[in-house]
Amino acid sequence: MSTFLDGIRFSVLDRSRTREGEDAPQALRDTVRLAQEVEALGYHRFWVSEHHSVPGVAGSAPAVLAAAVAASTSTVRVGTGGVMLPNHQPLVVAEQFGVLESLFPGRIDMGVGRSVGFTDGIRRALGRDKEDADRFGEQLAELLGWFTGEQTAHPQVHARPAEGLRVPPFVLATGEGAAIAAAAGLPLVIGDLRGRDRVLAAVDTYRSAFRPSPWAVEPYVVVAGTVVVAASEEEARRLLMPEAWSLAYSRTRGVFPPLAAPERIEELASTGGMTEKQRGFYEGGLAGHVHGTEEQVAEALERAVRGTGAQEVLVTTSTYDRAALSDSYRGLARAVGLTAPVTTRPTGANGKQ
Repeated sequence: MSTFLDGIRFSVLDRSRTREGEDAPQALRDTVRLAQEVEALGYHRFWVSEHHSVPGVAGSAPAVLAAAVAASTSTVRVGTGGVMLPNHQPLVVAEQFGVLESLFPGRIDMGVGRSVGFTDGIRRALGRDKEDADRFGEQLAELLGWFTGEQTAHPQVHARPAEGLRVPPFVLATGEGAAIAAAAGLPLVIGDLRGRDRVLAAVDTYRSAFRPSPWAVEPYVVVAGTVVVAASEEEARRLLMPEAWSLAYSRTRGVFPPLAAPERIEELASTGGMTEKQRGFYEGGLAGHVHGTEEQVAEALERAVRGTGAQEVLVTTSTYDRAALSDSYRGLARAVGLTAPVTTRPTGANGKQ
C-alpha cells in the first residue's frame, strides 16, 4: 500500500442504526460497544448523530449518547456529527458540551449542522420551522460566544460550565454551510465521497474564503463517506445493500426503516416485492461508495484524499450484520495503517482510570 495516507486521520461516525427484530436500546448499546472497538483499532474520533422520530435510527440525543461513549472509552475523541443547531437553543448546546468537556477534558468535539426537523410534525414538536435553518450562521456565532463569554444576545447571562472552556467546534456542511464555516474560521466536515464534484467545489469555496479565528488558524477539511471493506468487492457490495434498501424505501414510502438482512432484500428484488421506482433508488444507493478489498479501498481513499486535500476521513458505515461491520473497520484500519493506542481502559468522569 502507498504511504500517501500516512498522517491522515481516520474517524468514525455511527448513527445508531436499528436492525429488523431489534429494539432501539440495543442499537444504542451497540454504538457504545462499537466505540470501544474502533478505539482499540486506533481511530481518531468517534462521533454520534441526531435524528428525531426515525424508526431506523435510535440516536436522537447526541450529547447524552456522547457521554455514554466517553465514559466507556479513554483515548478516542468523542463528539457529535452532529448536533443540529436549528433544533436547539445555542445556550443549551453550550451547556451540554460544557458539561461533557468538564467530565472528559480534552476529548470532546462539538460538531454542529444546519438541518432542521425532517417533517412538519417533527418541526412542530421541536418548536421549530424550516426558516430556522436560514439562521444557522447567527446561531453558530451565538454558540461560540457562550464559550468565549463574548455573546451579546443575552446580556448578563452566562453558560455554565462552558464559558472559558475550549471545545473544538466543527461545521457539518454542504453548499452554503461551507461558506459559513470559512467565515467563522472553523474546521469543515463535508460529504459524501460519492458527490466528488460538489465536494470539491465546496472545499474550494471554504479554503478560499477561510478567515483565521481563535478556533483554527488555517483550514481543516474532513471528508465523510461510506466505506466498506470485505474479502472481495462483491461481498463488500452486499454489505451496502441494507442501507441502500432503507434509502429506497424512505424515498418511496416516506419512512426510513430499520436495516433488513441482505437475503430479504434479494428476495424482494427477485419476487417483485421491489417496485421499479424503488429499484432505481436502490441501485443509486449502492453506487459510488468506497468499497472492496483492503487494497482497493486504500487506493480509492488515497485518490479521494489527494483530490480534496483533506486532513481527515470520517467513515460512516451501516449494514445489517454487526460482525461484518466490525470486520470492515478492522480491515480499514489495516488498509490505512492505523496503530492501536497505548491503553483503552475506560476513564471515569473524574478523569481517573
